Amino acid sequence: MKRTVLPIVAAVAAILGMISVARTRPRREPTVPPSAPPTSSFEQVVAGVGLVEANSENIDISCAVSGMVTQLYVKAGDRVGQGQKLFSLDDRDLRADHQVKRTALAGAQARLAKLEQEPRAEDVPPAEERVREAQANLADAEVQVRLIESVTDKRAVRDEDVQRRRLAYKAAQARLAEVEAQLGLLKAGAWAPDIAVAKSEVAQAEAQVKMAETNIDRLTMRAPIAGVILQNKVRLGQYAQCGPLSEPLMIFGSVTPLHVRVDVDEHDAWRVRGGTQAVASPRGNGSIRIPLEFVRFEPYVIPKKSLTGDSTERVDTRVLQVIYRIRDAEPSVYVGQQMDVYIDGSASRLSSKNSENSGASQ
Repeated sequence: MKRTVLPIVAAVAAILGMISVARTRPRREPTVPPSAPPTSSFEQVVAGVGLVEANSENIDISCAVSGMVTQLYVKAGDRVGQGQKLFSLDDRDLRADHQVKRTALAGAQARLAKLEQEPRAEDVPPAEERVREAQANLADAEVQVRLIESVTDKRAVRDEDVQRRRLAYKAAQARLAEVEAQLGLLKAGAWAPDIAVAKSEVAQAEAQVKMAETNIDRLTMRAPIAGVILQNKVRLGQYAQCGPLSEPLMIFGSVTPLHVRVDVDEHDAWRVRGGTQAVASPRGNGSIRIPLEFVRFEPYVIPKKSLTGDSTERVDTRVLQVIYRIRDAEPSVYVGQQMDVYIDGSASRLSSKNSENSGASQ
């Protein structure tokens, strides 16, 4: 009895369990994707993942020196011309130093002008009067010498008086020569080496002012080319660090036209030829097909970027980067957007057939 009942009970329990599991199993209705996956119309196709970028490549704007942001002239999305101001840093200390150096330059220029304008017209008449005075003193000393030498009786004059008058005459001659030399020196103007030294001081002061102006100008970041502000992380009052940063202060680039950087697997790289046709579809909408025009190859094959974030992962695949230009004047894509790109690979097949035919003929 037990041998027949127990198997029956076990079978019934198993059937009931299966029914219960079937009832509790969730039902998943088939879902239709919002858009059809992208497809290619090429007979031979090479697929790759593209990233939209500026035709100048994305330029990370930095600053020459670190400082606090005091002026912000643009925002994300603005179109700017080459040399247009983007943002400025605090320059109060440099402007004060610039004013000091401008004052030093003014002093050096004034000293040079003073030397170049010598002699002053007002300085010549007094010097000439001193010459006439010396001439008069010389004439008086000469008369005194003649008078004392004209005395025939040597006992009437002392020899000491004669010598004193002769020495006074010689002193008057020396004084006249001195004031005449001073007058000549005055009329000759400034000495040429003194003017050269003054000119060098002016040039040095001008260089100092130019250096201060350059340092002030370095605190204002300007657009390197005409383009668009793609991203702005600069805020007023922020302390901007110079040098390469993990998050750039600004991302800038020329977006007319846009470029697509396509990663082609190294196993398919030989199938891509320059000048071949290509089409791209934005991620999530395969119905949009954007024609691409070949621009160039990046000569260096790089490791494929992996976006998992796992620090232990290893990337063994390398990719060839191909740059294409978007033909549309105003495409509905944005810089940084991923694209599914399909490249015509028929040219590689024709070239391989041609090589095989040439080899067979040989």
